[in-house]
Amino acid sequence: MPFPSDLEIAQSATLKPIKEIARRLNIAEADLELFGNYKAKLPLKLFDETRFRKSKLILVTAMTPTPAGEGKTTTSIGLCEGMNRIGKNTVVVLREPSLGPVFGMKGGAAGGGYAQVVPMEDINLHFTGDFAAVEKANNLLAALIDNDIQKPDGGLHIDPRTVEWKRVMDMNDRALRHIITGLGGKSGGMMRETGFNITAASEIMAILCLAKNMDELKQKIGNIYVGDTFSGKAVFARDLNAQGATALLLKDAIKPNLVQTLEGNPAIIHGGPFGNIAQGANSIIATRMGMSLADYVITEAGFGSDLGAEKFIDIVCGYGGFSPHAMVIVATVRAMKYHGGVPREQLNQPNLRALEAGFANLEKHIENTKIFGIPAVVSLNKFSADTDEELKWVMDKCASLGVDIALAEGWEKGGKGMTDLAQKVVETADAFHGKYWPVYDWKDSVEEKIRQVAVKIYGARDVEFLPKARQNMKKIERIGLNGVPVCIAKTQNSLSDDARKLGRPKDFTITVREIEVAAGAGFVIPITGDILRMPGLPNVPAALGMDIDNEGRISGLS
Repeated sequence: MPFPSDLEIAQSATLKPIKEIARRLNIAEADLELFGNYKAKLPLKLFDETRFRKSKLILVTAMTPTPAGEGKTTTSIGLCEGMNRIGKNTVVVLREPSLGPVFGMKGGAAGGGYAQVVPMEDINLHFTGDFAAVEKANNLLAALIDNDIQKPDGGLHIDPRTVEWKRVMDMNDRALRHIITGLGGKSGGMMRETGFNITAASEIMAILCLAKNMDELKQKIGNIYVGDTFSGKAVFARDLNAQGATALLLKDAIKPNLVQTLEGNPAIIHGGPFGNIAQGANSIIATRMGMSLADYVITEAGFGSDLGAEKFIDIVCGYGGFSPHAMVIVATVRAMKYHGGVPREQLNQPNLRALEAGFANLEKHIENTKIFGIPAVVSLNKFSADTDEELKWVMDKCASLGVDIALAEGWEKGGKGMTDLAQKVVETADAFHGKYWPVYDWKDSVEEKIRQVAVKIYGARDVEFLPKARQNMKKIERIGLNGVPVCIAKTQNSLSDDARKLGRPKDFTITVREIEVAAGAGFVIPITGDILRMPGLPNVPAALGMDIDNEGRISGLS
């Protein structure tokens, strides 16, 4: 009998009323803003500084994934189930899915198999409307900018050639990457070249996930860099007085969302910045709230330790005022074989030689956690095609390096397949009493910060800055942003900036082609390789296999 699909498992689950889930966290029913029976928003007043300081934070990261992903969210949810099974009061805190991947290639972000958050369909589709609110807030600012440029008296005299703010939508649509607005004569506004980004890659999303409260949200929105005047003076969103109205559209989106796992454990889901472009972590508000409500909090950061984990350490922890007590590195036999040179269509075939060659990639990610100063446990996510010989080789190899490792079977068995990993993670987190080590000092120059990440975390030999990047650094200095962290945009498919370089590449150079400014979020974005902030759909989008019947029953969602 075939294993049921993620959607079939989710649809067959018996969900508990969200009021019951809230009671487990000692949240009063009057504090819930209900979205039906199984979803609720949580007020910011639930943050408790005393409990927050006592809670243990566990960060789930991964080795460099295959294009299909290695089950990092599934592991995070399964680990939450496992830790609750061994008697630990644990909450998992995750990002919200973007519709781009849901209808594109990667699928949703609600976990998989018997390690899911539910209601799965709602979470993967529109959920509580947070992404729509971010989209509207972003596009309101875009409209206010264009309206100021259009004013007969010149308004702030913004030079439209310097405006880099783009509109956003939560969908993969390559046709919108580069567009011209203002066609249709004077009534159509000032004609200029612009484009769209995907909502998850927007600065508003980054700001929402880095602010601690409404006042800070408004301040960060006001700090958004819009462009320059014709005389060369920097213009910010606060100069347009845009921060109040923009924040108003986020009045509900700023509140985290409470749902549940398949086994009825609490899950908080909030925000969704991409990990290869933005900071790749859920909101600081959600993490801090989770740490106010539970003894242990599990969160994840997008893609491998070179992307999400580095940004979590150097950006999110710096702004959030917390530190992980342990890291979990998700690894799979298939990913190691992939990095050992095996084509995707042959990953289900045993190949010990390729596995041994590809282990070098996992080893680099283990080294990265040591650079961060955080103890790590490897979670070997088991797939049905893995042989006992392959699994044993990886377990023995990690043991020889002095690294704790446990087999993760959450996808197949739920929490009972994760108790070994849970026990090791709890022991590791409880034994750690230190704090993360940043890869660089925020006071370093932008160039030095990029070099530190590239050399230490990616393993690069050098960094090359193209002329546009050098020019951007002068602008960063001019508008006073030298002292903020860097959020490097890089392919998730390689430790380098070339997706074709698998395994653990050596002697490579990272090429920074330009550096975008995210003054509101409080970081700058060096763009490497051919990274784009508006993805396109694959040749056969996942959307083509989805449907809904007269009873509202969904099919094809994953």
